[in-house]
Amino acid sequence: MNYRLPKSERLHAEKLIKELFNEGSSFFLYPFKVIFLRKIDLSGQANQVLFSVSKKKIKRANGRNFIKRRLKEAYRLNKHILPPDGIILGFIFVGKAEMSFAELEPKMVQALTKLSQETAPNPLSHD
Repeated sequence: MNYRLPKSERLHAEKLIKELFNEGSSFFLYPFKVIFLRKIDLSGQANQVLFSVSKKKIKRANGRNFIKRRLKEAYRLNKHILPPDGIILGFIFVGKAEMSFAELEPKMVQALTKLSQETAPNPLSHD
């Protein structure tokens, strides 16, 4: 199993980020707001992920970076839950700055499980 999180799996293209926020679907699962978009032309490729922590919630940059490192680690260890078919997703952190990794990881697993159910192709739909 590949537990790496290379640059190809991190969302950094400005065009795709705008598309994610404009056209993506979302759900809220404390401490995240999860935004996702399934790209047909990216199917078969690795999923791309974006992590964001609000400056309003956590004032100091070192605190925001600390939370982002924890989020990346939780995602990296559990990304196998999602099917690798070109899903673009964003995790916006809205929790408390004091959240430990032990609190964050189960929430990340919950979010990824819900996401895999929502992005699974519906056998009844005829797209």
